[in-house]
Amino acid sequence: MRAVVANVLTVGVADKSGILEELPIRLLVMDTGTEAVRCLRSERIDTVVSRWELADMPDGLLLRKLIAAKPAIPTIAFISPGDYSQEIAARGLGVSAILSEDVDDEYFREVLCELLGICTVVSVKATNEQHNAEFGSDIEKLRIL
Repeated sequence: MRAVVANVLTVGVADKSGILEELPIRLLVMDTGTEAVRCLRSERIDTVVSRWELADMPDGLLLRKLIAAKPAIPTIAFISPGDYSQEIAARGLGVSAILSEDVDDEYFREVLCELLGICTVVSVKATNEQHNAEFGSDIEKLRIL
């Protein structure tokens, strides 16, 4: 069992949560702002990732409430692609990071890891595999010598 370094609450981004499964985090996945508020009251949360537009809390209402009540919690807002009014509002609110809903999964994971101060094991593994494909592993080189 891996050690958990942070509790991350995702709201309205269940489709993006799968990319985070290999990270050393406890992932709490909620669909609505109301569920998220309940969770924030009962759990210690280190970071919140939320869609700007939630069915029950439009116009970033969840993030507005969260930042007003707990401004120290890092937040990531997912906005609609090309919606500059959402981006301006989120920037004005002071969220930690703003990502478009069509952002690359790997980039999303990197942003979250940076906020949490952890590195992604998957990225390191992919880099090692790429290196080995190009140059061969060190073990193979030793066999040649």
